[in-house]
Amino acid sequence: MKKLYFVMALLIVASMVLAACGTPATQAPAAEVPAVTEAPVVVTEAPVAEATLEDCVKPEVFCVGLVTDVGKVNDKSFNQSAWEGVQQSKTDGVADLVQFIETADAKDYAKNIATFGDGSFDVIVTVGFGLGEATAAAALTYPDIKFIGVDQFQAWPYTDDKADDVANLTGLNFPEDNAGFLVGALAAQMTTSKKLGAICGTDAVPPVWRFGEGFKAGAAYIDPAVEVTVVYHNDVGFDKTFSDPEWGATTANSMIDKGVDVIFGAGGKTGNGAVTAAAQKGVYAIGVDTDQYLTLPEAQKMMLSSAMKLITPGVFDLTKMAKEGKFPGGGNYFGTAGYAPFHDLDSKVPAEVKAKMEEIAKGLIDGSIKTNVPPVKP
Repeated sequence: MKKLYFVMALLIVASMVLAACGTPATQAPAAEVPAVTEAPVVVTEAPVAEATLEDCVKPEVFCVGLVTDVGKVNDKSFNQSAWEGVQQSKTDGVADLVQFIETADAKDYAKNIATFGDGSFDVIVTVGFGLGEATAAAALTYPDIKFIGVDQFQAWPYTDDKADDVANLTGLNFPEDNAGFLVGALAAQMTTSKKLGAICGTDAVPPVWRFGEGFKAGAAYIDPAVEVTVVYHNDVGFDKTFSDPEWGATTANSMIDKGVDVIFGAGGKTGNGAVTAAAQKGVYAIGVDTDQYLTLPEAQKMMLSSAMKLITPGVFDLTKMAKEGKFPGGGNYFGTAGYAPFHDLDSKVPAEVKAKMEEIAKGLIDGSIKTNVPPVKP
């Protein structure tokens, strides 16, 4: 970067000596010599131009693109959490340019990924189980690009090659059953009606199924007598299952009318509709993926907790590894799952419940407590 230096000339003022005539001769006091001053060096830098799409072909420009599953990037849940991880890479100086493409139709998966691939992006993040096959195919097509598949377990025979031979592809996965188990255990300790409900996207997506089944297992761990109803939105296609808040709200209201007093929503905007409806009815609500107290202000007053997958730091960490040449390609990278703080309802949660939750969380980590939920629906 060019730098311009401007230096002002130094001004030196000579001392003046006054001689007086007459006897005896006397010398006037010397005039004070002004201090020599140097103007400060002013360094100006030309403004750094923002990277453009055309710059992505340059080796020194690091570009990261994200392709959502069917849904919007501001879904206040899954897609948004991944996008925030990509944005963090820009904020923290890892990436020079970040962009996203929202998928409107599943048939556009490959086309949307190819937009970034043909643009010479350095990292492409694809969000959701549904993009798994298209992501694996793209990783073979663009071997110099690093691919991060969120919720895409790399164990499927997409090609004749083993998935773990695709060195530029990593699946970012989480133990959703653990997160579901935790909030199920919490719900079972906080219910008074002994009736709990979970409203989820399609169980054809393994992570969603693990959330729902984990919720049931956690409730049963606390009290087998608690009645748990889990409803999956299987009656519509992938283009609707995660983006149907009206169905989520209607289903939640129906459960509440039957005595359910804790609602867990796990399924993008569909789950958000259930959580918001529960809060409006004064029923405990539990969010998913991220701490939804922070993303669903309309539900804050009754947001008990959230089953969390730390997607944002997971995406950021893998992006940073790609930049540093430490990308763990050829398999899976496991992020962290847990449960969110109780926020406004903290005073409503008894000390013994908090202690029990900490005990369960520790047991899930050290393996002394198991959810017994298989990786995929049998």
